[in-house]
Amino acid sequence: MAAENGEEKLIAVARHIAKTLGHNESMAEDILQIFSNFDGRFSREKFVDKFTTARQEEDLRALDHTIKSLRRQISHYVAAEHSIWSDSADSSAFLDCLDELISTVRELSGSIYAEAYLSSAEDLLQKAMFRLEEEFRLLMERGGESFELPRSYKNGNGVLTESNSNNLLYDDSDEDDHDDSDSEIPVAQPISNYDVIIDAFPSGIVNDLHEMAKRMVVSGYRKECLHVYGSCRREFLEESMSRLGLGKLSNEEVQRMQWNELEVEIDKWIKAANVSLRILFPSERRLCDRVFYGFGSVNDSSFMEVCRGAVVQILNFADAVAIGSRSPERLFMVLDLFETMRDLMPEFEYNFSDQYCLVLRNDALGLWKRLREAIRGIFMELENLIRRDPAKAPVPHGGLHPITRYVMNYLRAACRSRESLELVFEESVSVVPSKDSTSSSLSVQMEWIMELLESNLEVKAKIYGDTALCSVFLMNNGRYIVQKVKDSELGSLLGDDWIRKHTAKIKQYISSYQRSTWNKLLGLLRADCSPVGANVGGKSMSMKDRIRAFNSQFEEIYNSQSRWIIFDEQLRNELRISLSNLVLPTYRNFNERLQNTPDVGRHADRFIKYKLEDIDTRINELFQGGNGSAGGRK
Repeated sequence: MAAENGEEKLIAVARHIAKTLGHNESMAEDILQIFSNFDGRFSREKFVDKFTTARQEEDLRALDHTIKSLRRQISHYVAAEHSIWSDSADSSAFLDCLDELISTVRELSGSIYAEAYLSSAEDLLQKAMFRLEEEFRLLMERGGESFELPRSYKNGNGVLTESNSNNLLYDDSDEDDHDDSDSEIPVAQPISNYDVIIDAFPSGIVNDLHEMAKRMVVSGYRKECLHVYGSCRREFLEESMSRLGLGKLSNEEVQRMQWNELEVEIDKWIKAANVSLRILFPSERRLCDRVFYGFGSVNDSSFMEVCRGAVVQILNFADAVAIGSRSPERLFMVLDLFETMRDLMPEFEYNFSDQYCLVLRNDALGLWKRLREAIRGIFMELENLIRRDPAKAPVPHGGLHPITRYVMNYLRAACRSRESLELVFEESVSVVPSKDSTSSSLSVQMEWIMELLESNLEVKAKIYGDTALCSVFLMNNGRYIVQKVKDSELGSLLGDDWIRKHTAKIKQYISSYQRSTWNKLLGLLRADCSPVGANVGGKSMSMKDRIRAFNSQFEEIYNSQSRWIIFDEQLRNELRISLSNLVLPTYRNFNERLQNTPDVGRHADRFIKYKLEDIDTRINELFQGGNGSAGGRK
């Protein structure tokens, strides 16, 4: 036993000499090799085993001291009742301890003989990370409170803090009228300037969040860090959506909405979509990039998780409208949504440009396409409405048919969104244009609708049975159509040729009316005026018979057609002038001949019921309508 101890002491001395003489570990190994060759008791294996064991014991003692020291410091911060980040010295010291602990754990992870120390260090790291996670949450939730600025503040770069950016999202001018409850969230007022970025926190707090996140990610607590960050920022976006007036509505709730309710909700949606895509989402992207800077794709995945709920909420409402009724009255609502999505598609591409957000971009594009299909479907329903409009009772007095007024005002209003409709109907029209046609898809669509309307009116005109009144009906409706086309965007869509063609049609209706009403009457006056008589319609009539027939037929025309309507004042006056020019000269000539007729002679006044001015007066009283008015146009 003594011999062994003596040998150990001798080996220890030799090892000490080798270590002292050697300038480095390699030289010490060489000296130990020399001792081994000199005396078998100094074998290299004995030297290495003893040397390694001693060094391990020394290293373990140092690790034990380090871990105990870190445990004392970190436990102090973990147990603290106040926030560590309420004092910059404490937060800095805590991060330093974490860095040393993380380094220690990393060092121990590669050592086989320090498993017990590794377990202790990992346990300590877990407790430290739990506290860091809580500090991260507190800073996320309260960080902006220490950076309050006046609500009117806006710096030269157009950057607003989240606290005063609330002024963008809602108007609290009457907040004194509310109690202290949280039951009502102020609703946003319209804004016109989207060229702002919301800085949720001052830069100092953002830097703190970055440093905290960095420690959590490298320690394997990335999931926990992203969960805290995401939940806090999602809550902010949810509150922002509420302040913008956008509720979480199901498809069924949207479908059941009354007309005026849906219009209000769409207005809110347009505002919320613009603020979200142009202000809120870019601001969230900026914050994510700053907090998770240098962490690879962590910022992209985090941004996607933060914004996904708000994006889905925005898209779902518009989608519920898109898949709803195809009633023509919904066109303008759907157009509002379509145009908003069109304007915001570049914002979707910009904000959600990375691979993690591809699904959001695709969802937005899919919605835009569905809105486009909805608009096409609405126009198809308009076509069906025109086709199905029944030809039952005629419009009184040959006036303007409601379907004409409805369709033309509808198309005029729709064409105010011509640019959008051109986009909608691109590569999709109801009829195939001719090969030599240079018309746009929208022009062809409008021509087709006009053709359906004209065909429908021609069927309705046949109900009258009276050729003259049928012509007046077509004259009225044709004139209304042409005027509505000429003074709107429809004119440039349908073209000058279309206008000339349909103006010529109106003249044809006028000619048809004159033939059916006045030719027979004027035939009485133009017949052979010989004393023997004239042959009219196969019957010989004397001059006295002709004037009596004229008086009767003219009075009949006046009594009926003074109740007929020509709504367009210019057309009405033109027609009256044309009739006066047609009737008065013939009537004057007839009267002169009548007075020269032997069997009438001086007694002509007994047979001439109407003087020339009487005829003219009555012609100018035609087409006034039953109440003496030609009626208005709208």
